Amino acid sequence: MPRTMTISTEPSVADVLREKSRTNSSGADEILGLIHSRRSIRRYRADPIPREAIDRLLDAAIWAPSAHNRQPWRFAVVAAPDAKERLASAMGDRLRADRLRDGDAPEVVEQDVRRSRERIAGAPIVVVACLSMRDMDRYPDERRAAAERTMAIQSVAASIQNLLLAAHALGLGACWMCAPLFCPDTLRAALALPDDWEAQALITIGVPADEGKPRGRETSHAKSAYYWDTDER
Repeated sequence: MPRTMTISTEPSVADVLREKSRTNSSGADEILGLIHSRRSIRRYRADPIPREAIDRLLDAAIWAPSAHNRQPWRFAVVAAPDAKERLASAMGDRLRADRLRDGDAPEVVEQDVRRSRERIAGAPIVVVACLSMRDMDRYPDERRAAAERTMAIQSVAASIQNLLLAAHALGLGACWMCAPLFCPDTLRAALALPDDWEAQALITIGVPADEGKPRGRETSHAKSAYYWDTDER
């Protein structure tokens, strides 16, 4: 008997992608444009930031993907001048002690401390991004426990990227500072954070006073390995 060929009526992946691109081109272009045009902004105008704007940024942050959907992110929003000053001073004291212990020149250390203090205390809003392991899985062995912690860290990092892009979309500037990783206990004490909140980053936010410094990127091909075909990498 002759073989009967079945012709699939399902659209190919390429067809689906082309259709999505055609029907959602403006949305895709807008998102990609935000990704490419975002800059780290370190200088801000003194304009106050409405509470509603911060709520929108945090709402964007919590829609990031997270390991097991446990959502291990926690956010402390610091707007009060005295709280920002207390945080900046505590972190500056810790930075000074660490750098002097390293043997760095005191005048260089003081410049670094002053710059850090001005960036934190001078920002209209500071968001401390923290992780909590409270709802993450627990393992008896070090290997899997370390992997679970890394998954929580990656989840918090994804939420920070969402926040940065949302700030840019709203016309706000923001800068991701990793200094809390060197002194999480200092931030916990300065802000009276819950015991399970581990500071991972500081995000300063405000109306941009400048456009930031343009930063180039190597091509994606320079940083990628393709396993597209069996014999081709």
